[in-house]
Amino acid sequence: MANKRDSRNQLIAVSALTETRKDVIRETDAEAIRLAKTLIRSARFGTLAVIEPGTGAPLASRVGVATDIDGAPLILVSMLSAHTGAILADPRCSLLVGEPGKGDPLAHPRITLVSRALQLERGSAEHARAERRYLNRNPKAKLYVGLGDFSIFRLEPERASLNGGFGKAYHLDRADLLTGGPVVEELAASEQSALDHMNADHRDAITVYARHFGRAEGDGWIVTGFDADGMDLASPDAICRIFFPRPLSAARELRTVLVEMAKTGRSAGQAQ
Repeated sequence: MANKRDSRNQLIAVSALTETRKDVIRETDAEAIRLAKTLIRSARFGTLAVIEPGTGAPLASRVGVATDIDGAPLILVSMLSAHTGAILADPRCSLLVGEPGKGDPLAHPRITLVSRALQLERGSAEHARAERRYLNRNPKAKLYVGLGDFSIFRLEPERASLNGGFGKAYHLDRADLLTGGPVVEELAASEQSALDHMNADHRDAITVYARHFGRAEGDGWIVTGFDADGMDLASPDAICRIFFPRPLSAARELRTVLVEMAKTGRSAGQAQ
């Protein structure tokens, strides 16, 4: 009789816990998706969790991070690293990003992406694009990116857990995290020339983007990446993610949007 009562109490407890978890997870909305994309696009590094071969134990380490043009994380790792051998043996992994600010680190947003690691073949178009974008974000990696024991992996996100701070938990799927459509490949083909042009000839406009749209301080800002949703800026000490007023549907719209944003930012500055 006691065993039946204990089992019933356990079922009630599990049911109550399940209901509590449902209440804790909020409905994924546009604000949550934007926060998730901001955390991923703004990451300079992250914690990579892998499965240790032989033992099956979890193994976590810090890696440098960039993003592919559709938003998938990119990592550049040495074949000598334990985590590289682990993802070659079992591509299942998770990546945690989100830098803590002042005060309680648990009060700041972070996101964990449950992913599968895909090693990009050196010499392929995918590798060339990934290397270009990784170096734009992490220029110091030029010292070792060409070494034979370094490889670029694209982390294909399957789902994600977003913690936006206390009481702000969300579940996201792949479609929430990545940008698709013909515009992705179109923009990839012209992205570097647009970056070079902006960084060489329009540093004043980039400063406007950083200060007005990104609420960022300091000087020395450059653009490190364009994508259909927005752009990534970097200064010597910071990263700034800026979303376009509307997503691009074609690569040719980039120039028009950048001009509009520069006008808007300058007008706002003059009005203050």
